[in-house]
Amino acid sequence: MGRAFEVRKAAMAKTHAMKAKLYSRYGKEIYQVAKNGGPDPNANLALRSLINKAKKQDVPSDVINRAIEKAKSGVGDDYIENRYEGFGPNGATIIVDCMTDNVNRTVSEVRNCFTKTDNKMGVNGSVSHMYHEWSVVSFTGLTEDETLEILLEADIDIEDIEVEDDIVTVYGDPKDLNNIKTTLEKVESVKIDVEEIAMIPMNMVTLEGEDLENFKKLIDMLNDVDDVDRIYHNVELPEEE
Repeated sequence: MGRAFEVRKAAMAKTHAMKAKLYSRYGKEIYQVAKNGGPDPNANLALRSLINKAKKQDVPSDVINRAIEKAKSGVGDDYIENRYEGFGPNGATIIVDCMTDNVNRTVSEVRNCFTKTDNKMGVNGSVSHMYHEWSVVSFTGLTEDETLEILLEADIDIEDIEVEDDIVTVYGDPKDLNNIKTTLEKVESVKIDVEEIAMIPMNMVTLEGEDLENFKKLIDMLNDVDDVDRIYHNVELPEEE
């Protein structure tokens, strides 16, 4: 399986599969973006984009509306984004992005996941230098050549492009995420599945036996932490996962 498959499946799928956590994540993000930039989606483009992403993930309207109303009221804690990095078995590396209103609680819970699985947290930068931070847009409806032609005509540079099972994935500079998305959406046949800034590993590793089970346990425990937002890693998980 290619890198695009791992990004869609390993980095995001488990968190997205847990609906309650997905709703909580979007509730936090929408609240914070609305509080920082204003609760009107027409005036706050970041909020409008986030709401559209939430709707694509079937987040209920009442979850979205409650977060916006909470921001309007001015009542509620601020959420901040924190990143933790660590090492799994046999060359595995992990980046854990969190959104929290209590940093001490979150770092304790994340560290506990590593400790209980005999893995190790690292310092900031110990893992992230082995990843590219890229905008990622996955979609159907165009060929690779058509995609390249459209983006070049729009004067958008891309870092890489992959095609797997008719799904095209474009990697670009983080600042170009919205330009890539809006350019592709002008094509009627395009259906976008993923649109986000993600950490992409430069090299993948394969685990087997006890190492694989240990790694899966670590990921499961991290996904159970309420404040964990996204998990990125460099492990090629078996397809049945």
